[in-house]
Amino acid sequence: MTQHASHPRRHDLGGVRAQDDEAGLADMLDLDAEVLGSYLDEVTEWIGQHVPDVPRTVVDVGAGTGTGSLALARRFSTAEVVAIDTSALLLDRLRAAAREQGLAERLRVVQADLDVAWPEVGAFDVAWAASSLHHVADPDRVLGDIHAALDPGGLLVVVEVDVFPRFLPHDVGLGRPGLEARCHEALAQANWNSHPDWQPHLARAGFDIAEQHTFSIEVSPASPSAGRYAHAFLHRVRAALDGVLAADDLTTLDHLLADDSSDALLRRDLMVRGSRTAWAARRPEPAVAGSLPLHHDASSRGADALGVHPQGTVVWQQPTSPGQARPQDGLEEGRSS
Repeated sequence: MTQHASHPRRHDLGGVRAQDDEAGLADMLDLDAEVLGSYLDEVTEWIGQHVPDVPRTVVDVGAGTGTGSLALARRFSTAEVVAIDTSALLLDRLRAAAREQGLAERLRVVQADLDVAWPEVGAFDVAWAASSLHHVADPDRVLGDIHAALDPGGLLVVVEVDVFPRFLPHDVGLGRPGLEARCHEALAQANWNSHPDWQPHLARAGFDIAEQHTFSIEVSPASPSAGRYAHAFLHRVRAALDGVLAADDLTTLDHLLADDSSDALLRRDLMVRGSRTAWAARRPEPAVAGSLPLHHDASSRGADALGVHPQGTVVWQQPTSPGQARPQDGLEEGRSS
């Protein structure tokens, strides 16, 4: 989920910056996967619906600690998974997790900066980029690199966090109601986790959009680790909004984050809510040799005579007699993509 050491928005969960604390970030990424694991199962199942054949190689673009890599390895049980990230520390965490889950033999890690160049990872038929594309300096160039390296007919899945995870009720019993909403509003005004609609970017890179889908996440009752996840996330929010939020809201956050407070997050029953949007996009197959696109003003009679397929493709067949018609005006030779 991470990419590029020099980019000012590198390594986050939902946009909260963590340049100077990779170990803390790694813990939070792992907690995110632990608490929201059902979402990963759902999205990888959705990917499977768009992959007609069992993939041979899956590439995780900006893998972070590899929660996506490992979920994909579990879903596609014979595929090799290649995890790309710029952080050696996070890739080490991924290796350790893969060993613990018995997946190390099918995992290959590649330390690379995608802002420099696309790494030599070989051919692959599925690519996954979760919360990583909006970190690179030139995402259109990276999408072009993925398109060029992806097998024809291969699938790219881009995933982004729509909203920050929510943990708190409207009234936490301290301070003014609506604390979490005000935190999220302040983060949004500072462009935390801002990302574009990737559909036009994918189209410019040459992909065909297969589907866009939003996954709603609601975990209740949350697992015991939800308190640690909420604490880690809101601790980063507290640091990011120091001097931005009103003083009374900062005080309320301090009470929630204090280990010795009776109101501490770790003592609360929490509900975790969020959402992700995913884009599934395919690199088109090359045109079949000898197939010709039909010009829109061709007559239906001529189209019937030439044998138009339902997709609007004309397949030329060798004449069987001297008088058989050949395609003439309005038709041009097809091109490979």
